Amino acid sequence: MKRAVLPVALLLVALAAVAWLQRLQAPGRTGYAAADFTLSDLDGKPYRLSDFRGKVVFLNLWTTWCPPCRMEMPAMERLYQRLRGRDFVMLAVSEDEQGASAVGPFVAELGLSFPILLDPEGRLSARYGVTGYPETFVIDRDGNVVKHTIGPADWASEEMLEYFLALLEQRPAAARAGRDAAEG
Repeated sequence: MKRAVLPVALLLVALAAVAWLQRLQAPGRTGYAAADFTLSDLDGKPYRLSDFRGKVVFLNLWTTWCPPCRMEMPAMERLYQRLRGRDFVMLAVSEDEQGASAVGPFVAELGLSFPILLDPEGRLSARYGVTGYPETFVIDRDGNVVKHTIGPADWASEEMLEYFLALLEQRPAAARAGRDAAEG
């Protein structure tokens, strides 16, 4: 029994170190143009990221087998409901290899109403450099990644709501430049 304790303890320490390193590097992975993509939802409707230019996009990559993903989904739904009808788009991209057969029941069970896109080949996670699930990328009106979060978050907290409301107040760079030229 004592022999099993050391390998388990070492594994837990290694996992904690990996999680810590991921969180440490997340803030440095912002300030770049979000890679465009086209993926379909559960009904086969295609969504193209560039079609949402001028809006704030919440892009979450996740899987059904990921407990932290399941944990944050209700908070994502609450944030979506609070910001619905504004220039805000929430896209949750499932990386499940089984596609709709695994994702559909999960979405129904949790009562999710935001768009769920399918990427069973995991192409998007490779393009965005995802290191684990869930990972969230917040994309501003100009199409740039301005926030990157590794792991679950309480997206419905007042702090997060204030963050998104402030981001929604910002105009796209072209609109800001036009306004500045008119004022100058």
